[in-house]
Amino acid sequence: MTATLPVTLEDVRSAAARIEGVAHRTPVLRSRTLDALVGAEVFLKCENLQRIGAFKFRGAYNAASRLAPEQLAKGVAAYSSGNHAQAVALAARELGTTAVILMPEDTPTSKMDATAGYGAEIVTYDRYTGDRVAIGEALAADRGLALIPPYEHPHVIAGQGTAALELLDEVGDLDALVVPVGGGGLIAGSATAAKGLTPAIRVIGVEPEAGDDTKRSLEAGRRVSIPVPRTIADGQAADIPGELTFSINRHLVDGIALVTDDEIREAMRFAFERLKIVIEPSGAGPLAALLSGRITPPPRVGVIISGGNIGARRFAELCGI
Repeated sequence: MTATLPVTLEDVRSAAARIEGVAHRTPVLRSRTLDALVGAEVFLKCENLQRIGAFKFRGAYNAASRLAPEQLAKGVAAYSSGNHAQAVALAARELGTTAVILMPEDTPTSKMDATAGYGAEIVTYDRYTGDRVAIGEALAADRGLALIPPYEHPHVIAGQGTAALELLDEVGDLDALVVPVGGGGLIAGSATAAKGLTPAIRVIGVEPEAGDDTKRSLEAGRRVSIPVPRTIADGQAADIPGELTFSINRHLVDGIALVTDDEIREAMRFAFERLKIVIEPSGAGPLAALLSGRITPPPRVGVIISGGNIGARRFAELCGI
């Protein structure tokens, strides 16, 4: 089955070789308290400690570094609610080129400031009325830039899969892998790596209840569109799965669990108080699903903590501190 899919285990391994020494090999965190609470051995892959504070740097650098020199010299473009924006901006800086990033007007200030801090030019739009794909494609075409989308690109997907590749290399076989789902790039890459290495592993996605487009799509067997989600998990506010990502996930993903915003808040608070790490809402879903019992885990379960980009004020507000 995997041989017919647009991204393979070898693509993920190739991406791992390309990002080695540029992206961080992030730590895997264990907690006896967490294990006791959920009744399983839990292995947390901490992409909140990745460069730019999220897994997105893996895919952005893998894609940008493969551009032809003449195209790279012209610059790159991207559209993103925050983490992919920072990732492309930093990848561009690392590769000696420039980046123009299309971002929603209501992007958290910390993410917008960080993107600008990496040297990118920012163009804003209204996420509730504007089509970011159309706007982003027009922007890239007008300026002659290479567009690096947040998930609809095989090199991006392969790069994201390197987090799962590293996790399994470090801890060995797992019974399940739990991954947050926005547009579907992280889980597509993760599932490609995990199923390629351990075909029997179950890959479970987690979405906020308000943003269940992938769950609905998998159940329907086709891409289903929903109203733009209003959730604290801004990085998961997708209204429809990506076409490329869904073509992978419909074959490799075993199920989707949903969590509420309140459960996400509790997971963020737990991670801060007991694990001593900061997780943004979009990265807290898998932990929330385990802590709330939305997922009954098998004996050994891996979790991708996808990011930690949240300002102190916003974190305190969400967690009631």
